[in-house]
Amino acid sequence: MATYFSNDFRSGLKIMFEGEPYAVESSEFVKPGKGQAFARVKMRRLLTGKLIEKTFKSTDSAEGADVMDMNLTYLYNDGEFWHFMNNETFEQLAADEKAVGDNAKWLLDQAECIVTLWNGQPIAVTPPNFVELEIVDTDPGLKGDTAGTGGKPATLTTGAVVKVPLFVQIGEVIKVDTRSGEYVSRVK
Repeated sequence: MATYFSNDFRSGLKIMFEGEPYAVESSEFVKPGKGQAFARVKMRRLLTGKLIEKTFKSTDSAEGADVMDMNLTYLYNDGEFWHFMNNETFEQLAADEKAVGDNAKWLLDQAECIVTLWNGQPIAVTPPNFVELEIVDTDPGLKGDTAGTGGKPATLTTGAVVKVPLFVQIGEVIKVDTRSGEYVSRVK
């Protein structure tokens, strides 16, 4: 793998730090008037998703992480693992609860997902940015009930709960942003 010096750290770069893969979120190179230059780096631990801030001297270096992002199709969940398939090789891969995490509520059958692999094992699953899901449970919107901010919780087919406008009813299909978990629009 390639070696990167701290002044080469850019957003999106994946490096090995303390024996684990990290993704650089932001990097600021600082040249103080007195003393050695350094880089202030925010990076996300790929195994847990935790964000840390670290300062590297200009002479520090890190190995590039052997991490691959693959576009895979979500197939099914057998209760313990979420199964994905590579559309070119038809090879199947199983991701555990740790890799999928909270994104399980956004996974739909046959949805294209980005699966991050480290040493051939899935460590993170990113669902599509937008999904279309049907509302299975929500309070009825009463006519003239516009007091307040105008939102109500709605349960979707995958079990996710999203705040929706008052006019949305049970059985309607809505578009949801999976990055923020917010209602975007109704689907015609």
